Amino acid sequence: MPLTQDQADWFATTFGQLVANVEKAVLGKHHPIRLALTCLLSEGHLLLEDYPGTGKTQLARALSATVQGSHSRIQFTPDLLPSDVTGTSVPRPDTMQFEFHRGPIFATIVLADEINRASPKTQSALLEVMEEGRVTVDGTTHSVGRPFMVIATQNPIEQAGTYRLPEAQLDRFLMKTSLGYPDHEATIAVLADARTRDRTSLVTPIVTAQVITEMAAAADEVHVDPALLAYVSRIAEETRRHPSLKLGVSVRGCLAYVRCAKTWALSQGRSHVVPEDIKLLAEPILAHRLILDAEAQFTGVTVDQVVGQIMSEVAPPTQRVGV
Repeated sequence: MPLTQDQADWFATTFGQLVANVEKAVLGKHHPIRLALTCLLSEGHLLLEDYPGTGKTQLARALSATVQGSHSRIQFTPDLLPSDVTGTSVPRPDTMQFEFHRGPIFATIVLADEINRASPKTQSALLEVMEEGRVTVDGTTHSVGRPFMVIATQNPIEQAGTYRLPEAQLDRFLMKTSLGYPDHEATIAVLADARTRDRTSLVTPIVTAQVITEMAAAADEVHVDPALLAYVSRIAEETRRHPSLKLGVSVRGCLAYVRCAKTWALSQGRSHVVPEDIKLLAEPILAHRLILDAEAQFTGVTVDQVVGQIMSEVAPPTQRVGV
């Protein structure tokens, strides 16, 4: 059923309120906050990679505090076990039968702090739940419910004691972005309020988990012209044959691209996607899914440069195919 303009206006208004609420804790980062909320409302997972002290954890906590639901934080360390994430079965003394005790992954929004510090075995515990929204323990499947989002953080410069995220896990993150340092005005505002040790305490829940589910359902109804679907497909094909890449965008990545474009369009009050939506989301959706070959890395080529080149070479459609 096509979206009405009233529905599009409601979505855009609510989206703006969510952004403003998160900005109470994270100053001067309007665009990254919009990207994070787009990821949430596209029912995906977010990877935040940036230098220490730029507000990665602050953004994740502020986003969690905005939604009235269950939230959990998992501090990833080398000794963290998969059962510490998913939960485990323990015997009950009275019946001597095993009972499943849920782990912290059973929450509406889960903050996986410094995810690359956990061992590959523990990281792999997230693969099923991030893709299918469920965990399997001792042969029994347990659903984590909806909405469900994992917000993971990692530090790109501190490599001692860390484990590189495998490609299969990176592909399960709908989006990857960074915050960067705040601008001059935002820095002054933060310093002027230095007495506030935890700015996320300023954030209060303004929507329920049910509203998030309804907004995600509305985004699913946004129209994407077949010409734009072909545009996304051509971009993906170019990544798979680009000479500097040994791994291009998967079908999962293409689906993520379309889902985020729908949500982004609706956040602007539009019930249809335009080529500018596709262009704007290219880097946060595609970059972490692309793997450079050895020669490109040796010559100093970056993934961002490759994405920029592909987007400049693949022409967007100029005419609609459907209505």
